[in-house]
Amino acid sequence: MKGILLSGALSALFAFFATPLFIKFLTKKGYSQMIRDDGPTTHQLKRGTPTMGGIILIAATLIGYFLSHLITAVAPTTSALLVLGLIIGLGAVGFTDDWIKVRKQRSLGLNSIQKLIGQAFVAGCFAFAGLKFPDKTGLSPISEYLSTVRDTSIKLAIGLVIVWVILMVLGSSNGVNLTDGLDGLATGAALLSFVAYTVMSIWQYGQSCFWGEIPRCYTVRDPLDLAVFAAATAGACFGFLWWNSSPARIFMGDTGSLALGGGLAALALMTRTELLLGLIGGLFVLITLSVIAQVGSYKLTGRRVLRMAPLHHHFEMKGWPEVLIVVRFWIIQGLCVGAGMALFYAEWVRQ
Repeated sequence: MKGILLSGALSALFAFFATPLFIKFLTKKGYSQMIRDDGPTTHQLKRGTPTMGGIILIAATLIGYFLSHLITAVAPTTSALLVLGLIIGLGAVGFTDDWIKVRKQRSLGLNSIQKLIGQAFVAGCFAFAGLKFPDKTGLSPISEYLSTVRDTSIKLAIGLVIVWVILMVLGSSNGVNLTDGLDGLATGAALLSFVAYTVMSIWQYGQSCFWGEIPRCYTVRDPLDLAVFAAATAGACFGFLWWNSSPARIFMGDTGSLALGGGLAALALMTRTELLLGLIGGLFVLITLSVIAQVGSYKLTGRRVLRMAPLHHHFEMKGWPEVLIVVRFWIIQGLCVGAGMALFYAEWVRQ
Protein backbone atom coordinates (compact mmCIF):
# COMPACT_ATOMS: atom_id res chain seq x y z
CA MET A 1 0.00 0.00 0.00
CA LYS A 2 2.91 2.32 0.73
CA GLY A 3 4.12 1.97 -2.83
CA ILE A 4 0.68 2.90 -4.20
CA LEU A 5 0.50 6.08 -2.12
CA LEU A 6 4.07 7.02 -2.98
CA SER A 7 3.63 6.51 -6.71
CA GLY A 8 0.48 8.62 -6.82
CA ALA A 9 1.92 11.42 -4.68
CA LEU A 10 5.30 11.56 -6.43
CA SER A 11 3.82 11.59 -9.93
CA ALA A 12 1.30 14.28 -8.95
CA LEU A 13 4.03 16.48 -7.46
CA PHE A 14 6.28 16.05 -10.49
CA ALA A 15 3.48 16.85 -12.93
CA PHE A 16 2.40 19.88 -10.90
CA PHE A 17 5.85 21.46 -10.62
CA ALA A 18 7.35 20.34 -13.95
CA THR A 19 4.44 21.39 -16.16
CA PRO A 20 4.90 25.20 -15.81
CA LEU A 21 8.61 24.79 -16.60
CA PHE A 22 7.68 22.75 -19.66
CA ILE A 23 5.15 25.41 -20.68
CA LYS A 24 7.90 28.04 -20.63
CA PHE A 25 10.15 25.82 -22.72
CA LEU A 26 7.44 25.10 -25.31
CA THR A 27 6.43 28.77 -25.48
CA LYS A 28 10.03 29.81 -26.05
CA LYS A 29 10.36 27.29 -28.86
CA GLY A 30 6.99 28.24 -30.34
CA TYR A 31 5.61 24.69 -30.12
CA SER A 32 1.92 25.56 -29.98
CA GLN A 33 -1.33 23.85 -30.88
CA MET A 34 -2.80 24.60 -34.29
CA ILE A 35 -6.58 25.13 -34.19
CA ARG A 36 -9.02 23.77 -36.78
CA ASP A 37 -10.62 26.53 -38.85
CA ASP A 38 -13.92 24.59 -39.01
CA GLY A 39 -14.17 24.22 -35.22
CA PRO A 40 -16.12 26.38 -32.76
CA THR A 41 -15.09 30.03 -33.11
CA THR A 42 -14.30 30.24 -29.39
CA HIS A 43 -11.40 27.83 -29.97
CA GLN A 44 -9.55 30.41 -32.03
CA LEU A 45 -8.73 32.12 -28.72
CA LYS A 46 -6.67 29.04 -27.82
CA ARG A 47 -4.36 29.48 -30.78
CA GLY A 48 -0.78 29.58 -29.54
CA THR A 49 -1.36 27.39 -26.48
CA PRO A 50 1.58 24.98 -26.03
CA THR A 51 0.93 21.32 -26.83
CA MET A 52 2.70 17.94 -26.31
CA GLY A 53 1.96 18.06 -22.57
CA GLY A 54 1.62 14.30 -22.77
CA ILE A 55 5.40 14.18 -22.37
CA ILE A 56 4.90 15.39 -18.79
CA LEU A 57 2.14 12.84 -18.18
CA ILE A 58 4.32 9.96 -19.32
CA ALA A 59 7.41 11.25 -17.49
CA ALA A 60 5.44 11.78 -14.27
CA THR A 61 4.03 8.25 -14.47
CA LEU A 62 7.50 6.76 -14.96
CA ILE A 63 9.03 8.84 -12.15
CA GLY A 64 6.21 8.08 -9.72
CA TYR A 65 6.31 4.36 -10.49
CA PHE A 66 10.06 3.81 -10.38
CA LEU A 67 10.76 6.12 -7.42
CA SER A 68 8.12 4.35 -5.35
CA HIS A 69 9.82 1.04 -6.11
CA LEU A 70 13.21 2.49 -5.28
CA ILE A 71 11.98 3.84 -1.93
CA THR A 72 10.15 0.65 -0.96
CA ALA A 73 12.93 -1.59 -2.32
CA VAL A 74 10.41 -3.68 -4.27
CA ALA A 75 11.31 -4.93 -7.73
CA PRO A 76 9.08 -3.88 -10.65
CA THR A 77 6.92 -6.62 -12.13
CA THR A 78 6.68 -7.81 -15.71
CA SER A 79 3.04 -6.73 -16.01
CA ALA A 80 3.69 -3.11 -15.04
CA LEU A 81 6.81 -2.88 -17.21
CA LEU A 82 4.79 -4.06 -20.21
CA VAL A 83 2.13 -1.40 -19.57
CA LEU A 84 4.82 1.26 -19.25
CA GLY A 85 6.30 0.08 -22.53
CA LEU A 86 2.88 0.35 -24.17
CA ILE A 87 2.25 3.94 -23.05
CA ILE A 88 5.76 4.98 -24.11
CA GLY A 89 5.25 3.39 -27.53
CA LEU A 90 1.84 4.98 -28.06
CA GLY A 91 3.19 8.25 -26.71
CA ALA A 92 5.90 8.09 -29.39
CA VAL A 93 3.24 7.67 -32.09
CA GLY A 94 1.33 10.62 -30.66
CA PHE A 95 4.49 12.69 -30.37
CA THR A 96 5.25 12.11 -34.04
CA ASP A 97 1.78 13.37 -34.88
CA ASP A 98 2.12 16.42 -32.60
CA TRP A 99 5.63 17.20 -33.89
CA ILE A 100 4.46 17.28 -37.50
CA LYS A 101 1.67 19.68 -36.51
CA VAL A 102 3.92 22.14 -34.70
CA ARG A 103 6.77 21.96 -37.22
CA LYS A 104 4.55 22.39 -40.26
CA GLN A 105 2.11 24.71 -38.47
CA ARG A 106 -1.02 22.83 -39.44
CA SER A 107 -3.89 21.14 -37.56
CA LEU A 108 -3.23 17.72 -39.11
CA GLY A 109 -0.14 15.60 -38.47
CA LEU A 110 -0.02 11.93 -39.41
CA ASN A 111 -2.92 10.82 -41.59
CA SER A 112 -5.39 8.38 -40.08
CA ILE A 113 -3.86 5.30 -41.75
CA GLN A 114 -0.34 6.14 -40.60
CA LYS A 115 -1.51 6.73 -37.05
CA LEU A 116 -3.52 3.50 -36.92
CA ILE A 117 -0.59 1.49 -38.28
CA GLY A 118 1.70 2.95 -35.62
CA GLN A 119 -0.78 2.24 -32.85
CA ALA A 120 -1.47 -1.28 -34.12
CA PHE A 121 2.24 -2.10 -34.29
CA VAL A 122 2.84 -0.98 -30.70
CA ALA A 123 -0.30 -2.79 -29.50
CA GLY A 124 0.71 -5.96 -31.36
CA CYS A 125 4.13 -5.99 -29.71
CA PHE A 126 2.47 -5.45 -26.34
CA ALA A 127 0.03 -8.31 -26.97
CA PHE A 128 2.75 -10.73 -28.07
CA ALA A 129 4.93 -9.95 -25.04
CA GLY A 130 1.94 -10.01 -22.68
CA LEU A 131 1.23 -13.63 -23.57
CA LYS A 132 4.77 -14.59 -22.55
CA PHE A 133 6.57 -14.46 -19.18
CA PRO A 134 4.37 -16.81 -17.10
CA ASP A 135 4.94 -16.73 -13.34
CA LYS A 136 5.42 -19.75 -11.07
CA THR A 137 1.71 -20.57 -11.26
CA GLY A 138 1.63 -20.31 -15.06
CA LEU A 139 -0.16 -16.96 -15.20
CA SER A 140 0.89 -14.62 -18.01
CA PRO A 141 0.20 -10.87 -17.89
CA ILE A 142 -2.46 -11.18 -20.63
CA SER A 143 -4.91 -14.08 -20.54
CA GLU A 144 -5.99 -16.19 -23.48
CA TYR A 145 -9.54 -16.14 -22.10
CA LEU A 146 -12.09 -13.44 -22.83
CA SER A 147 -12.99 -11.57 -19.65
CA THR A 148 -15.89 -9.53 -18.33
CA VAL A 149 -15.19 -8.74 -14.69
CA ARG A 150 -12.93 -11.83 -14.54
CA ASP A 151 -11.88 -14.53 -16.99
CA THR A 152 -14.73 -16.44 -18.63
CA SER A 153 -14.58 -19.96 -20.05
CA ILE A 154 -14.20 -18.60 -23.60
CA LYS A 155 -10.65 -19.32 -24.75
CA LEU A 156 -9.30 -17.60 -27.84
CA ALA A 157 -6.57 -18.74 -30.20
CA ILE A 158 -3.29 -16.85 -29.81
CA GLY A 159 -3.82 -14.99 -33.07
CA LEU A 160 -7.29 -13.90 -32.00
CA VAL A 161 -5.97 -12.73 -28.63
CA ILE A 162 -3.43 -10.50 -30.37
CA VAL A 163 -6.11 -9.10 -32.70
CA TRP A 164 -8.43 -8.52 -29.71
CA VAL A 165 -5.70 -6.69 -27.80
CA ILE A 166 -4.94 -4.49 -30.82
CA LEU A 167 -8.64 -3.63 -31.20
CA MET A 168 -8.95 -2.78 -27.51
CA VAL A 169 -5.88 -0.56 -27.55
CA LEU A 170 -6.96 1.18 -30.76
CA GLY A 171 -10.47 1.74 -29.44
CA SER A 172 -9.41 3.04 -26.05
CA SER A 173 -6.54 5.26 -27.22
CA ASN A 174 -8.58 6.83 -30.01
CA GLY A 175 -11.54 7.23 -27.65
CA VAL A 176 -9.45 9.34 -25.29
CA ASN A 177 -8.00 11.18 -28.28
CA LEU A 178 -11.49 12.13 -29.51
CA THR A 179 -12.46 13.27 -26.01
CA ASP A 180 -9.45 15.58 -25.78
CA GLY A 181 -11.20 18.56 -27.33
CA LEU A 182 -12.03 20.80 -24.36
CA ASP A 183 -9.79 22.10 -21.58
CA GLY A 184 -9.33 19.39 -18.96
CA LEU A 185 -12.08 17.12 -20.28
CA ALA A 186 -10.00 14.06 -21.21
CA THR A 187 -7.53 14.55 -18.33
CA GLY A 188 -10.25 14.65 -15.68
CA ALA A 189 -12.17 11.73 -17.17
CA ALA A 190 -9.01 9.62 -17.42
CA LEU A 191 -8.15 10.49 -13.81
CA LEU A 192 -11.44 8.97 -12.64
CA SER A 193 -10.82 5.81 -14.67
CA PHE A 194 -7.29 5.31 -13.32
CA VAL A 195 -8.51 5.82 -9.75
CA ALA A 196 -11.11 3.09 -10.37
CA TYR A 197 -8.46 0.68 -11.64
CA THR A 198 -6.28 1.50 -8.64
CA VAL A 199 -9.09 0.51 -6.27
CA MET A 200 -10.06 -2.61 -8.24
CA SER A 201 -6.45 -3.81 -8.48
CA ILE A 202 -6.01 -3.39 -4.72
CA TRP A 203 -9.17 -5.42 -4.18
CA GLN A 204 -7.96 -8.15 -6.53
CA TYR A 205 -4.67 -8.30 -4.65
CA GLY A 206 -6.47 -8.75 -1.32
CA GLN A 207 -8.69 -11.47 -2.80
CA SER A 208 -6.01 -13.13 -4.92
CA CYS A 209 -5.90 -16.91 -5.30
CA PHE A 210 -2.22 -16.54 -4.40
CA TRP A 211 -3.28 -16.34 -0.73
CA GLY A 212 -4.92 -19.74 -0.78
CA GLU A 213 -8.52 -20.90 -0.57
CA ILE A 214 -10.47 -17.63 -0.78
CA PRO A 215 -14.05 -17.79 -2.07
CA ARG A 216 -14.28 -16.27 -5.57
CA CYS A 217 -10.58 -15.37 -5.59
CA TYR A 218 -8.97 -13.66 -8.57
CA THR A 219 -6.37 -15.18 -10.90
CA VAL A 220 -4.64 -11.95 -11.92
CA ARG A 221 -0.91 -11.56 -12.48
CA ASP A 222 0.75 -8.79 -10.37
CA PRO A 223 -2.43 -6.94 -9.25
CA LEU A 224 -0.68 -4.88 -6.58
CA ASP A 225 1.91 -3.52 -8.99
CA LEU A 226 -0.82 -2.73 -11.51
CA ALA A 227 -2.36 -0.64 -8.73
CA VAL A 228 0.99 1.15 -8.34
CA PHE A 229 1.01 1.94 -12.06
CA ALA A 230 -2.63 3.06 -12.06
CA ALA A 231 -2.00 5.31 -9.05
CA ALA A 232 1.06 6.82 -10.73
CA THR A 233 -0.95 7.61 -13.86
CA ALA A 234 -3.84 9.00 -11.83
CA GLY A 235 -1.38 11.20 -9.94
CA ALA A 236 0.13 12.42 -13.20
CA CYS A 237 -3.33 13.39 -14.48
CA PHE A 238 -4.11 15.11 -11.18
CA GLY A 239 -0.98 17.27 -11.23
CA PHE A 240 -1.31 18.04 -14.94
CA LEU A 241 -4.99 18.98 -14.61
CA TRP A 242 -4.07 22.09 -12.59
CA TRP A 243 -2.52 23.56 -15.76
CA ASN A 244 -4.78 21.84 -18.29
CA SER A 245 -8.14 22.93 -16.84
CA SER A 246 -9.93 25.95 -18.33
CA PRO A 247 -8.37 28.20 -19.43
CA ALA A 248 -5.72 25.64 -20.36
CA ARG A 249 -2.14 26.78 -20.36
CA ILE A 250 -1.06 23.55 -22.07
CA PHE A 251 -2.67 20.74 -24.05
CA MET A 252 -1.70 17.08 -23.69
CA GLY A 253 -1.82 16.54 -27.46
CA ASP A 254 -1.90 13.11 -29.07
CA THR A 255 1.25 12.30 -27.07
CA GLY A 256 -0.84 12.20 -23.93
CA SER A 257 -4.23 11.05 -25.18
CA LEU A 258 -2.92 7.96 -27.00
CA ALA A 259 -0.77 7.01 -24.00
CA LEU A 260 -3.59 7.42 -21.47
CA GLY A 261 -6.04 5.46 -23.60
CA GLY A 262 -3.52 2.68 -24.09
CA GLY A 263 -2.88 2.55 -20.35
CA LEU A 264 -6.59 2.06 -19.67
CA ALA A 265 -6.84 -0.74 -22.23
CA ALA A 266 -3.78 -2.45 -20.76
CA LEU A 267 -5.24 -2.31 -17.24
CA ALA A 268 -8.52 -3.78 -18.47
CA LEU A 269 -6.66 -6.62 -20.18
CA MET A 270 -4.32 -7.39 -17.30
CA THR A 271 -6.94 -7.15 -14.54
CA ARG A 272 -9.19 -9.47 -16.58
CA THR A 273 -11.93 -6.81 -16.80
CA GLU A 274 -11.94 -6.30 -20.56
CA LEU A 275 -15.66 -5.76 -21.17
CA LEU A 276 -15.94 -3.68 -17.99
CA LEU A 277 -13.78 -1.06 -19.71
CA GLY A 278 -16.91 0.03 -21.57
CA LEU A 279 -18.24 1.39 -18.27
CA ILE A 280 -14.99 2.46 -16.61
CA GLY A 281 -14.26 4.49 -19.75
CA GLY A 282 -17.93 5.25 -20.38
CA LEU A 283 -17.46 8.86 -21.47
CA PHE A 284 -14.85 7.86 -24.04
CA VAL A 285 -17.27 5.26 -25.44
CA LEU A 286 -20.11 7.79 -25.59
CA ILE A 287 -18.01 10.35 -27.46
CA THR A 288 -16.66 7.73 -29.87
CA LEU A 289 -20.22 6.58 -30.61
CA SER A 290 -21.22 10.19 -31.31
CA VAL A 291 -18.55 10.40 -34.02
CA ILE A 292 -19.61 7.05 -35.51
CA ALA A 293 -23.25 8.18 -35.53
CA GLN A 294 -22.37 11.51 -37.15
CA VAL A 295 -20.26 9.97 -39.91
CA GLY A 296 -22.64 7.06 -40.47
CA SER A 297 -25.71 9.27 -40.66
CA TYR A 298 -24.09 11.67 -43.10
CA LYS A 299 -22.88 8.91 -45.42
CA LEU A 300 -26.21 7.04 -45.37
CA THR A 301 -28.70 9.92 -45.39
CA GLY A 302 -26.70 13.06 -46.14
CA ARG A 303 -27.83 14.50 -42.81
CA ARG A 304 -25.93 15.08 -39.59
CA VAL A 305 -27.37 14.02 -36.23
CA LEU A 306 -25.21 16.57 -34.37
CA ARG A 307 -24.32 20.16 -35.10
CA MET A 308 -20.69 19.07 -34.84
CA ALA A 309 -18.88 15.93 -33.70
CA PRO A 310 -17.55 14.84 -31.26
CA LEU A 311 -20.44 15.29 -28.83
CA HIS A 312 -18.86 18.02 -26.69
CA HIS A 313 -18.52 20.27 -29.73
CA HIS A 314 -22.24 19.79 -30.43
CA PHE A 315 -23.06 21.42 -27.10
CA GLU A 316 -20.52 24.17 -27.76
CA MET A 317 -22.31 24.95 -31.01
CA LYS A 318 -25.55 25.16 -29.02
CA GLY A 319 -24.00 27.88 -26.88
CA TRP A 320 -23.11 25.96 -23.73
CA PRO A 321 -20.08 27.42 -21.88
CA GLU A 322 -17.00 25.21 -22.10
CA VAL A 323 -16.63 24.82 -18.33
CA LEU A 324 -20.28 23.74 -18.02
CA ILE A 325 -19.80 21.03 -20.66
CA VAL A 326 -16.61 19.76 -19.02
CA VAL A 327 -18.09 19.55 -15.52
CA ARG A 328 -21.26 17.83 -16.71
CA PHE A 329 -19.27 15.36 -18.78
CA TRP A 330 -17.08 14.66 -15.74
CA ILE A 331 -20.28 13.89 -13.83
CA ILE A 332 -21.34 11.47 -16.57
CA GLN A 333 -17.92 9.82 -16.40
CA GLY A 334 -18.19 9.59 -12.61
CA LEU A 335 -21.55 7.85 -12.91
CA CYS A 336 -20.13 5.41 -15.47
CA VAL A 337 -17.12 4.66 -13.27
CA GLY A 338 -19.37 4.18 -10.25
CA ALA A 339 -21.58 1.78 -12.21
CA GLY A 340 -18.54 -0.17 -13.38
CA MET A 341 -17.12 -0.52 -9.88
CA ALA A 342 -20.54 -1.50 -8.53
CA LEU A 343 -20.80 -4.23 -11.16
CA PHE A 344 -17.28 -5.39 -10.34
CA TYR A 345 -18.11 -5.71 -6.63
CA ALA A 346 -21.57 -7.16 -7.23
CA GLU A 347 -20.05 -10.02 -9.22
CA TRP A 348 -17.79 -10.86 -6.28
CA VAL A 349 -20.50 -10.89 -3.60
CA ARG A 350 -23.08 -12.88 -5.58
CA GLN A 351 -23.58 -16.42 -4.41
